[in-house]
Amino acid sequence: MSREIEMKNKIFELYKPNSLIEFLDFYKKNPDERFVYVVQQPAPNINILSASDFGYLVICLPNREQAILSTTPYIHKMRKNLRDIRSQDYLLAVGDPVIIGISASLASKATNGRYNMLKWDRQEKRYYPLEVDEN
Repeated sequence: MSREIEMKNKIFELYKPNSLIEFLDFYKKNPDERFVYVVQQPAPNINILSASDFGYLVICLPNREQAILSTTPYIHKMRKNLRDIRSQDYLLAVGDPVIIGISASLASKATNGRYNMLKWDRQEKRYYPLEVDEN
């Protein structure tokens, strides 16, 4: 069964209060939609819009945040941001490697060890979905 790929044109930024409220409302009203949780807003020269072929983009953190002295604030932030992730959603690993690791760990916990990630292929210039199944 092939799923028609269609770009989703709405982007949610969870670190902005109005966008967070809008996301939570949209999520409740559209339970069958898929979402791509982007760990951090990418740098301005990186275009991730083609990832929206896999679902609505949900950007968890602004692009300049880094875990330097402690991971605790990011564990709390990402636990909150990823609390609604489901096994049919995707995680897009962009940003600080430590925060990406924290996010993958939390996505695993939230989905009982089964979640999806998107991997960028530089040669093909497209994202490929990868399933992570720890069971």
